[in-house]
Amino acid sequence: MILVLNAGSSSLKVEVFSQDLTSVLTGAVSRIGAEGTIRLGDMSKEATTANHAEALALMIDALAAAGMTIDTLTAAAHRVVHGGTILTQPARVTPQVIASIKSVITLAPLHNPNNLAAMVALQEMAPDLPQYVSFGTAFHATNPDVATRYAIPQTQHDAGIRRYGFHGLSYAHLVESFGADLPQRLLAFHLGNGASLCAILNGNSIATSMGYSPLSGLMMGTRSGDIDGAAVLRMSAAIGEDETDRMLNRNSGFQALAGENDMRTLLARSDDAARFAVEHFCYWAARHAGSAIVAMGGLDAVAFTGGIGENAAPIRDRIMAQLACFGEVPVHIIAADEERQIARDAIQLIEAGL
Repeated sequence: MILVLNAGSSSLKVEVFSQDLTSVLTGAVSRIGAEGTIRLGDMSKEATTANHAEALALMIDALAAAGMTIDTLTAAAHRVVHGGTILTQPARVTPQVIASIKSVITLAPLHNPNNLAAMVALQEMAPDLPQYVSFGTAFHATNPDVATRYAIPQTQHDAGIRRYGFHGLSYAHLVESFGADLPQRLLAFHLGNGASLCAILNGNSIATSMGYSPLSGLMMGTRSGDIDGAAVLRMSAAIGEDETDRMLNRNSGFQALAGENDMRTLLARSDDAARFAVEHFCYWAARHAGSAIVAMGGLDAVAFTGGIGENAAPIRDRIMAQLACFGEVPVHIIAADEERQIARDAIQLIEAGL
């Protein structure tokens, strides 16, 4: 059994997979640091945890009560948001890998520390349990330099200011889902509260809409998407850096244009603000898609994944209508499953003897 852990800012999600990648059990601890809940399978109860280590200990006890002790696990596998330019492949957790994850914390200060916290806590609880890690940025390591380099001085580039891309585990799972039927030039949309697209050529990412951070690219649930740097500087001067960061990441996107970020509700509304927000989203998704198609030199198929991509047919239809100028191509809907991809990565490393 492979235990997959996804540690967020205030939550810990887990899923147990068998060796054939069948999902056996799912669970989560919510509202870490406050009064929250623990859920595992059909069990759900209130739980108060001070940190991720306490949340993990509570989850391990719950798993044991469900008949899955640490001794029954083959390995644990973790999601880490950012691997920088150092960590571009799944890896077994070692002191060197942990040190490398720490070295790129500045690139994802709100995420990597929480991902690490679960990893270190599990090491202390079960030092003999092999642990593996997959990185949300790694899939885009195949992007050429021309796609990742900002036109800025070398000193800033050397300091890590470049395009990285995100949602990599979702795109990796999408590619795996096609198997031998993978189209050569595939335009993939991951559309949810966070949204991006990726140009996938022969199974490899060669361009993606997100950049240095998940803020850039498409408009999203609460993120602005692309915005002129001079505008950001002006807003920072007026309201401060922290408030500008909060506004662009948490109070923009659909939230700013229509007052909420639930696509089902927005599609059900008939007011001008909701209609414009939906139009804006689809227009810019298609605009960015045109760029990705040029990067691939053409288009053979389109795939949608993520909560909106999988469930909002009107959004898919509007985007595809705007891409009709590139010809009629097959459209695929793929269920997002980052946890399964993380388990797959771990199993492949185990089979390779790592």
